[in-house]
Amino acid sequence: MKILMSVVFLGLSFSAIAQEEGSLDIRTIVQKQEVVVNENGESENRLVAVESVVPGERVFYTITFTNVGDEPAQNVVITNPIAAELSYVEGSAFGPGMDVEFSVDGGATFADAADLTVTVDGETRAAGPDDFTHIRWVMQGELNSGSQGTARFAAVLD
Repeated sequence: MKILMSVVFLGLSFSAIAQEEGSLDIRTIVQKQEVVVNENGESENRLVAVESVVPGERVFYTITFTNVGDEPAQNVVITNPIAAELSYVEGSAFGPGMDVEFSVDGGATFADAADLTVTVDGETRAAGPDDFTHIRWVMQGELNSGSQGTARFAAVLD
């Protein structure tokens, strides 16, 4: 079974795809970091809901997925494109119990970031964060019925 969930944010489209044997409820939230003053008058950083983003601002995507089926979900894969208007923040993608892979060819193939290359003007070089077009999280175990997983990454609006 394939489940597709899309979120449109600031005119940009973001999707998460999961392949598994049960049913997944998938949700994506977009937040940014703001400095707020707490009740003690101290400044602290917090993630807050995004109302607007300006170029150069970092946003955080959190994808949560819950197995709402009766059986454990196996082969859970979450794939999220990185919009052309965004630059991936190196090292920011993570998901507990998941391997993280990247694509530089529009999601056709995936590999560890260190193994990716791109060819520009006939010269091949190591791919960097600005070359990534998609992120994929591959769950290493099954997701039990009622259990939830999380995947996250950060990007900067160009």
